[in-house]
Amino acid sequence: MGKQIIALDAMGGDHGAPVTVGAAKLALDEFPGLELVLVGDQQQLQVEIENHGLSDNPRIRIHHASEIVAMDEMPVVALKKKKDSSMRVAINLVDDGSVQACVSAGNTGALMATSKFVLKTIKGISRPAICTALPGIKGHTHMLDLGANLECEPEILLEFAVMGSVLARSVEGIKNPSIGLLNVGSEAVKGSESIKRASQLIAESGLNYHGFVEGDDIYKGTVDVIVTDGFVGNVSLKTGEGLAALVSHVLQSEFKRNWRTRLAAVVAMPVLSAVRRKLDPGRYNGATLLGLNGIVVKSHGSANTSSFLNAIRIASIEIEKDVPQRISSVIESHFKQAEEAVT
Repeated sequence: MGKQIIALDAMGGDHGAPVTVGAAKLALDEFPGLELVLVGDQQQLQVEIENHGLSDNPRIRIHHASEIVAMDEMPVVALKKKKDSSMRVAINLVDDGSVQACVSAGNTGALMATSKFVLKTIKGISRPAICTALPGIKGHTHMLDLGANLECEPEILLEFAVMGSVLARSVEGIKNPSIGLLNVGSEAVKGSESIKRASQLIAESGLNYHGFVEGDDIYKGTVDVIVTDGFVGNVSLKTGEGLAALVSHVLQSEFKRNWRTRLAAVVAMPVLSAVRRKLDPGRYNGATLLGLNGIVVKSHGSANTSSFLNAIRIASIEIEKDVPQRISSVIESHFKQAEEAVT
């Protein structure tokens, strides 16, 4: 990996600077070519840097920002009235080329609105989408949109399919990623007229289109990329996280019932640890805001140090693979082919 510079919205999320600076320390140890810019309150961040033994590290610096976007703040308020927020300043650094990516655990709506306003969308992309990898039987599946666009026209879902395919090909090295469109059934006759039209558009796009998939396919690994609108995508994501928490809770409760089950837990500990690692949302923390002229990665607001580190990893990979430029090239090629077909 060559030299990379990433800005961290160090004040965002439920835990703010202690988590982001702790993750920064781990990231600097893991990536020798990485430089980090901590964006936020100078005084508070300086204390955290000293606490983590980073005062003399030349690969980390502070960029002061005087404001913070609250987790429950309306996106329009953050966009118009918090122009010196740690979130806004970090995104501005991407826009002016000072850094190559931004990672934030802050308010999702504000992050999307601010990123779209500052960085703009790639030519040919109408709306950015939130995309992340979800664990499954066959590894993991990329899914988008996860909450940025609650309602989507067929043409928007086609854009999501293109962007998801590029991401899976670039980041995962999958030569021809398979695409599934989330629906209430796998049969062609099911679903709304809008979803049927989207299916037709994706099928005619030249992508490796599998067809309709259902909710259980998300974790089966039926396809490499699943496309849906932001409302359904976000509900699916939160349902999966809740189910993982339920499984963990039930296992712990059952193994603590009596001395026999406690003994069984000791024997089963290696398996239980493996299950916990497999289902841990932190391992998959870091959702990409696809479709922007720049790399922005959204960390879960409640992320701890190790899970925020994973979001930094994702940003690093996308810098290396130059994902925005790849999406732009594919979209441009798609439009050229469409124009040639008409003429």
